[in-house]
Amino acid sequence: MERFTLSLFLILSSIQLILCDHGSIGINYGRIADNLPSPPQVVQLLKAQGITKVKLYDTDSTVLSALSNSNISVTVALPNEQLSSAAASQSFTDRWVQSNILPYYPKTLIEAIAVGNEVFVDPNNVTSFLVPAMKNVFASLTKYDVASSIKVSSPVALSALETSYPPSSGSFKPDLIEPVIRPMLNFLKQTNSSLMVNAYPFFAYISDTKTISLDYVLFRSNTTNKDPNNGLVYKSLFEAQIDAVFAAMNSVGFNDVKLVVSETGWPSKGDENEIGASPDNAAAYNGNLVRRVLTGSGTPLRPDEPLNVYLFALFNEDQKPGATSEKNYGLFYPNEQKVYNIPLTVEGLNGGELVESKVGQTWCVANEKAGEKKLKEALYYACSEGGADCRSIQPGATCHDPDTLVAHASYAFNSYYQKNLRGSGTCDFGGAAYVVTQSPKYGSCVFPTGN
Repeated sequence: MERFTLSLFLILSSIQLILCDHGSIGINYGRIADNLPSPPQVVQLLKAQGITKVKLYDTDSTVLSALSNSNISVTVALPNEQLSSAAASQSFTDRWVQSNILPYYPKTLIEAIAVGNEVFVDPNNVTSFLVPAMKNVFASLTKYDVASSIKVSSPVALSALETSYPPSSGSFKPDLIEPVIRPMLNFLKQTNSSLMVNAYPFFAYISDTKTISLDYVLFRSNTTNKDPNNGLVYKSLFEAQIDAVFAAMNSVGFNDVKLVVSETGWPSKGDENEIGASPDNAAAYNGNLVRRVLTGSGTPLRPDEPLNVYLFALFNEDQKPGATSEKNYGLFYPNEQKVYNIPLTVEGLNGGELVESKVGQTWCVANEKAGEKKLKEALYYACSEGGADCRSIQPGATCHDPDTLVAHASYAFNSYYQKNLRGSGTCDFGGAAYVVTQSPKYGSCVFPTGN
C-alpha cells in the first residue's frame, strides 16, 4: 500500500510539472505601412511561426475575416478617437459591437477588446472618457451574450507611474488615481479582466546608458539588482518594470488584478541618439524575453502568475511617424523575411541563452556618453585581456588617425566584437559600447567585419 501511495504521488507530481502554466507569447500586428503582405498571407505567416495570439489596433474587416477558423486568438481595438462617443452612449457601443465583433465571432477567436491605447498620454486629453467607454463596451457585450468570453481592458503606458524604482516603491501618478486608475482597476476586478501594460526597457536604457547596464536590459543573468525594500533580486529591467506596476496596483488596493504585457520590443535600427538600436540587441532582447516567458515563472513580486506578453511588432512599418526606431520594431520585413532569427515557441527553444545573431553586417563602436574613465578602462581591457587586435591604432599605423579616445576605443571594441563572432554581450563593455548596422567612419580607417 505504501509503495502504491508513493507511486501515485510521483505520477501526480509529474502531471503537475507537465501542466505547470508558463506564460504565452503573442505579437502585435500593426499596419501603418504601404508595403505589407495581404491579411491571408499574414495569417499563413503567423501559423508557420507557431504564433497563436495576435493583437490588432483596429477591427479591420479583411484582417478579421482572414483570421477566421485560424485558431489564432485575437485582441481587437476601439481607437482613442471613438472614446468620447463610446462613453456618451451605450447605443454607440451596441452598434460598434454589432458591426465589429458579432459578424466575425466566434469563427474569429476574439478574446479581448482594447478600449483606447495609452490614453493618458493622448494629446487630445480623452482620459475622462476611458472608464465610461469600457463599461459601455462591456454592457454591449453582455447584451449580446458574449461578455463571458471577450474581455475588456485598455493598454497603459509606463508613464502612468509616478515612481518605478525600486520596484517595490511603484506608484501611480496622484492625479490619475481617483479619476481613472481606481475605477478602471475596480472594473477589471469585477469583470475578471487583466490590466494591459506597454513596457519598453529600450526607452529607459537610451535615456540613461551611464546607469543602466545593457546586460541587465537584455536579460543576461550575470547582472542583477536587489530591491532594498524587500530584498527581491531582479535579473532584468523588464521584470523590474512589471513589478513596479504590480506594486502600484497593490498601493491602491488591487493586488488581485492580473496583468498582460500588451506591448514590448526592441528596434533593429534607430537614429544616432538611439543607442542600442540594432539587430543584435533586438534579437537578444526579444529572444531572451521569449525564453524567459515560455520557460519561466512569474516576476519576483508575483512568482505564481505567468507572464503573458505581446511582442511589438510583426512587421517593420515604413509609414509610422517619429524616430527611425518607430519604423524598425518588426520581427519581419514586409517581404516576410526575418529581420533576425529568434524562436517564438517552446519547440523552437534549443536550450541555453541566445548568444549570436547572424543578420547582415554589424559593428561595435564606443559610447561617447560613457565618459573618459570608462572608455579608457574598456579600451585597456579590449587590447590586453580581451585579445583585440590593436596594432592598427598604434602611432603611424593605418587607424591611428584620428587620434581620439572614441576612435581608438571604437576600433578596439569592434576588433573584440568581430573576434568573438559578434555574440550577444561582446559589444557592451559595461555600457561603454553599442552595436551599429552601418560601417563606422573615423578618418580613412576601415573597420573589419566578421563576414
